[in-house]
Order: sequence, then structure tokens, then C-alpha cells
Amino acid sequence: MTPRLTRGTYLGYAVGSIGTAAFGTVPGLLLLYYLTDVLGVAAAVAGLVVFAPKAWDVLVNPYIGSLSDRTESRWGSRRPWMLAGGLTLPVLFVVMFAGPAATPGAAAGWVAVAFLLAATAYGCFQVPFIAQPAEITDDYHERATMLSWRVAFLAVGILVAGAGAPAIVELAGGGRGGYFAMSIFVAALLALGMVGATIGTSRAPTLIRTTSEASLLAALRVARGNRPFVVLMTVFVVQALATGTMLAGVPYYAQYTLRDTGLNTVLFVCLVAPAVLVMPLWLRTARRLGKRHGLRLASLVFASGAALLAVGGPVPSVVVFVLVAMVGVGYAGMQMFPMAMLPDTIAADAVDSGRRRAGVYTGVWTAGETLGLALGPGVFALLLTLGGYLSSTEGVTVEQPGSALLAVRLGFSLLPAGLVLATVPLMARYPEMARR
Repeated sequence: MTPRLTRGTYLGYAVGSIGTAAFGTVPGLLLLYYLTDVLGVAAAVAGLVVFAPKAWDVLVNPYIGSLSDRTESRWGSRRPWMLAGGLTLPVLFVVMFAGPAATPGAAAGWVAVAFLLAATAYGCFQVPFIAQPAEITDDYHERATMLSWRVAFLAVGILVAGAGAPAIVELAGGGRGGYFAMSIFVAALLALGMVGATIGTSRAPTLIRTTSEASLLAALRVARGNRPFVVLMTVFVVQALATGTMLAGVPYYAQYTLRDTGLNTVLFVCLVAPAVLVMPLWLRTARRLGKRHGLRLASLVFASGAALLAVGGPVPSVVVFVLVAMVGVGYAGMQMFPMAMLPDTIAADAVDSGRRRAGVYTGVWTAGETLGLALGPGVFALLLTLGGYLSSTEGVTVEQPGSALLAVRLGFSLLPAGLVLATVPLMARYPEMARR
């Protein structure tokens, strides 16, 4: 079959991942630490602040998908919503870190409200953005190529946002001022990616118009009848929880295990930089072995590297960096394969049901992804609470108890490894799709 999608379409779509990477990464990486160690918010409360707005997205995303399905405009059904999210989210992200000096309780309230609004704006972009691959091509290999471009840009976006954000905090002197400077940098990335994708997909074909449901429960009723989708989503959500937990632990691990907050950026580069390099290898693996087997291999690589980070006693930093890079290699595959498999499950449903329901599945998918990533910092905050972690305001240093230090190390290593390993048996229930 002659390819119908051009490099311009691949590029125009993939640039949106810079925006999704920035918002998906930076709050998970820095927001919990900002609350506990800059604003002085107790770990349990901080975990709730980080989790609640994302949990809201679980409810609202299917509704956004339904509204975008019914939208009629000269820009199509998806792009007006993408533009709305791309224009409002950058402003709201800055507002999150622009709160007035106040008590820890008031500061937590400011962040919670701003984060809730920002998460809603993000859903306006993310849900229609994810629906696009199932609508602009029905070819198995084009979908895999399109999603590999997306994940490659996702890796670059995560690298730039995740490494740049903590570096800017340090360069700007830390504290509230440093985090405000960081928010402006991230807002620019959000605008670049999201508005760029809206413009970049303007010439993409729309081969299929799809439908969704108006509520999460209605969408779940449809989705649960698609066994490949249910298996894939379960694996993806649990793995999102694992990566979200590990991501939240980066600044804590740098400060309390490696004893150097400056290594925050180095750790993140080691985690994400390999993804940019190995993405072509994972794409080749998908074509030779199939996407399911590739996902299993990537998961085992991630879990092995994360588990080895739990080794007690003094460990040279270079060994830590190598192990984190190993985790990054697995992480790349864990991102690419599920995203490439999702359109396959949607296509299979279309064959079985005779209906095009990408909006149903992308609404449920983004809700599940959001829930997993939101639970990660919450789970890490729970570990800190159980370990007796002591919160502090900027400029104040506290000595953490040994139980808190253990919680930091386990939350960054064994817990993510165990979660990912638990998904490997589930993959046997996913049928490898025919390579149409």
C-alpha cells in the first residue's frame, strides 16, 4: 500500500508531544517537592493537592471527548479544542507558581485550584490530540510510524522540560522566585507544542469520523467489551503509576540519597536521553517481533534497572547514572508500544462493531493515564508520610529520620520495579493484532 501520510503530517502531529511532555513531566517531577520543601505543606496534604486535580480529569476527559466528537467547524472537530487548551494552559501553569506568600494551608489551596484549572485545559488538548491517529490513517504500519514520531518528540520534550525545569530553578536562586522563573520556561514549551500541533495537523486527512460517550461510565461500558483494549489499558495505567512514582522521587533521591540537589537534572537526563537514541531500535523490534513482545522486553529492562537501584550502602554516582539510563531504555519502549497499540485496538473494535468510536477509547485512555500519573506522586507522598518525612519551607534545612530516607530509596526503586513486573503476566492476554 502506498503511504498516504507525509513527513509534514508526522512532524505536525508529533510536535504536540512537546506540550504533553512538559505538562506530564514537570508537575510530577517538581510540584510535590515544591509543596513540601518550599511551601512547607505536609507530605500527606501535598500528595492530595497533586492527586485531586488529576483525578478530576478522569471524570471530565470522556466528556471533552464527546464534545469534540460533536463539534462542527471549518477547523474540524478536534483542532478547536486543541487550540483552546494550547492557549489557556500556559497561562494557568504560570499561575500555579505565582501564588502570594501565605501560610502553608493557603499556599496549598492556591496551587490546588490553579492545578485543577490547568488540568482541565490540558484535557481539552490531550483528548482530541490522542484521537487523531485513529482518524487520519487506517494502516497498521502508518500508525506505528506516526506514534514512533510522537514518542520520539515526547522523549525530547521530556528531556528538555524535565532537565531544564530544575536547572532553571537552581539558576534563578531556588525558592519561590526560582520556581516562578521555571514556570515561564515551561509555559513557553506548552504553547510551542500545543499551538504548533494545532497548526501542524491542519492539512492532515480525516478518513474516519468517530464517536464517543458523554460520561465516563457510559464510555467504560463500551470499552470493557473490547478485551485487547482492557488488557492494554490495565498494563499502561499500572506502568504510568510506576513511572509517576519514580518521577516524583527524583528530587528527593538527589537530595537525600545522592546528597546533591544539583544532580536532579543529571538524573533526569540519564532517564530520558537514552529514549531519544533507542527509539528506532524499539520501532524495529515492533516490526520484527510484534508490539506485544516489544512491550514485554521494555518492561523487563525498566524493572531490572529500577530494582538494582535499591541496593543499600554507598554506591558511586556513576553506577546510579548507568542504572537510571537502563531504566530510561525500558521507559522509551513502555511509552512507544502502548501508544502504537491503542489505535490497533480501536481499529479492531471498528471491525467487530461496525462503529468508529475512537473518542470513546481515547477518553477512557487519557482518563486512565491521568489517574496513573496522578497516583504516582500520591503514592510517593504516602511513603514519605509513613516514613516520617519532615516538610520545610525554603531556606530551612531539616535532618530526616532514617525511616524517611528508606522511604525515598524504596519509592524510587523497588516499588516502581514491582509495579512494572506485575504487568508482564497480563501482556500474555493481549492478542497480537494482525499487521494490516
